Amino acid sequence: MTSDIRLAFAHPEERAAASATADPRDRISLRDHVVEVEIGAFQKERGHRQRVMFNVVVEVRPAPQPLNDDVDRILSYDRITEAIAAELAAERLNLLETLAERVAERILAEPQAMRAFLRIEKLDIGPYKLGVEIVRSRAEVAVKVTGQDGKEASLHPLVIYLDNATIMAADLAVRLDGWAARGQPVILTVGMPEGPHPETGHRPTQRRVDLLAIEQNAWVLAARDARCVVMATRTEIDWAVKRGQIMVWAPGKMVLDAVDGPQSRDPVALALWLAEVMAAERLIVHGDVALPAGSRVTVERM
Repeated sequence: MTSDIRLAFAHPEERAAASATADPRDRISLRDHVVEVEIGAFQKERGHRQRVMFNVVVEVRPAPQPLNDDVDRILSYDRITEAIAAELAAERLNLLETLAERVAERILAEPQAMRAFLRIEKLDIGPYKLGVEIVRSRAEVAVKVTGQDGKEASLHPLVIYLDNATIMAADLAVRLDGWAARGQPVILTVGMPEGPHPETGHRPTQRRVDLLAIEQNAWVLAARDARCVVMATRTEIDWAVKRGQIMVWAPGKMVLDAVDGPQSRDPVALALWLAEVMAAERLIVHGDVALPAGSRVTVERM
């Protein structure tokens, strides 16, 4: 716990190092970048500017060729400060959370950027700092398949979130036919089943209980149509994607094994994370649910 608390307040650079994979990426950082801006949801914050401090770390792809000391072959630090300035100039915002999402999205639009850690803090509210910190990743490399002509092509599946009403809908088979007719692999995701759920009062165990409940619902969907095959590992999913199959995601193993996986209990947030990991063409969401912000994948509400 002491280590967790220390890392929670550590610089994003240390957070990035602590969550690095066995094959860590290069990192560039911006420390203590202070700008004055009008921001805030409260009336007392309107009409005057306040200091806001940015700390940013960006994990980047290693350069595929010698740099030759050429600035055009790297992600320049200027691109980070330019992303901040562009979002601050775009419109007045109420929330640091919104600003962080938009800056991260702009940074991750850079070809070299793979993961961004942002901490934004207000310095003038009181004798303390108030802030938010987020971590966002770009979509991973798409699954590739070799065609009859010997050329490789990227496969971008559809990830589809089904609420319980859609799972039990009389026209489920017709909907599956329509998605299959698009000619793309289809990954179906689901939420929690109806009814009361066990509450442990302990966050780590509750996470596992919730994931197990979602997986139970995945098997309910599988029972509705023989084409809906439950799959739990990246290897299984990649195999099915290459064969254009319909599959239902059981999230437990992938989520718990991921170094920087989602911490949210929200099934839609889990579906969005999967869509980003699989470099999906889009995420289609059914039901009256909240859509997470800041996605690198197109989100479509049915």
